Amino acid sequence: MTSRLWLLGIPLLLAGCGLRTPLEPPPGETLPPAPPAAARPLTAEELLTPPPIARPERVDELLRRSEEREQDRFDLPPAEVPPGGDTIDPQESDPQA
Repeated sequence: MTSRLWLLGIPLLLAGCGLRTPLEPPPGETLPPAPPAAARPLTAEELLTPPPIARPERVDELLRRSEEREQDRFDLPPAEVPPGGDTIDPQESDPQA
């Protein structure tokens, strides 16, 4: 019984040790240099915020009505291969030869 309390209590104790002050570089160190196109160096908070491409917003738009797909000129049927024929000649594509 007490071991279960410890197993439940340890995560609660660790959760209480969270960060209470803003992040700063260690004494004597500086933040990474600013990117070439940036007007100023980025703050620690800006460096930790992922760009939108890293976490794209989810699109929850439901399809409300059925729509015909547009004609796709690149939607082609697979090329036909004659029976017993191979599109790749193993002797020609051997990199060792």
